[in-house]
Amino acid sequence: MLLPETDPPASVLVDIIDGVGVLTLNRPAVLNALDLATVRALTRQLDAWSDDPAIRAVLLRGSGERAFCAGGDVRALYHLQREGAPALVCYFDEEYALDCLIHRYPKPTIALMDGVVMGGGMGISQGCAHRLVTERTRMAMPETAIGIFPDVGASYFLSRLPPALGAWIGVVGDTLSGADAVVSGLADRLVPSAFFTDLPALIAAVDAGAWPAAPTHTSIPSQLTAPVLAAVARHFGQPGVEEILASLAGETDPALRTWVERTQGLLAQRSPLMLRVTFEQLRRGRQLDLEACFRMERTMMAHSFAHGDAMEGIRALLIDKDRSPRWRHRAVAEVWRDEVEAFFDPGAPQKPPRATRA
Repeated sequence: MLLPETDPPASVLVDIIDGVGVLTLNRPAVLNALDLATVRALTRQLDAWSDDPAIRAVLLRGSGERAFCAGGDVRALYHLQREGAPALVCYFDEEYALDCLIHRYPKPTIALMDGVVMGGGMGISQGCAHRLVTERTRMAMPETAIGIFPDVGASYFLSRLPPALGAWIGVVGDTLSGADAVVSGLADRLVPSAFFTDLPALIAAVDAGAWPAAPTHTSIPSQLTAPVLAAVARHFGQPGVEEILASLAGETDPALRTWVERTQGLLAQRSPLMLRVTFEQLRRGRQLDLEACFRMERTMMAHSFAHGDAMEGIRALLIDKDRSPRWRHRAVAEVWRDEVEAFFDPGAPQKPPRATRA
């Protein structure tokens, strides 16, 4: 059994409380973002506990009050790509293996998703058996904003939602509250954040048959009201991104004006190429099992850095912070079909020819 005194990386704190292994992401200054050392520390400890009879469940949480995990450390990935460092390949291989391990873990897993939960944070939480959110939860898969696509298994967990809802979450990347997460099916319970302050008491409530014995928030409303969910189904149930944009433009219900304008504004900021790629990714993911989804995403990520918008998006939003990415296409209508299909082809050239419209 691996314990804190065996000198684990400082980015992950390890504890055992009443037979429950507790893994705390401990990089609060960067909202507990996942770097390669953190991924390896989590994997090592999960492997050690998987067949340990003294461990009856595993709990994942983040240090501080701001975030569970804000995602992968994409700034570091940007520099690794510029340097041609092999660690970039290792990072995605090992991160996806960790995510898959959590989905297939032989013991109950619990994610305390308090604060920011994005990208890689979704990867290590969506495979958990118990997913708790709070009034402070801010959840999103905002990858299209930085020229990538929702990865870390999103091909699987978003495509298992109602198709239009999964498309809206993945393509637009809007932020969900804890209440929204429960309504959408990305969380199981909405509880007060104060419930997480007494970890031994929380651990004492763990029971494989009925957990957690915790109060449920009933006074926090969700933005995903019946009219909004109907609008999501109507607009994002379209057969393609261009059709989604046209459908939104044709919305006439004044009660939905704020939601429509926000959605249109977010889509206008996203990479046109990755809007199309993400829509196709989720369509394909509905037909694939978990492992196949991760294999598909690994191929897609290689293309994202090689000939997609990833480097420009990361530069604009996280490196130079000018918030003015120069995407490869000015509009969705300029994206060609073979450019999209190249993301799913392990043997595609780095700069695919443009032959047919998407």
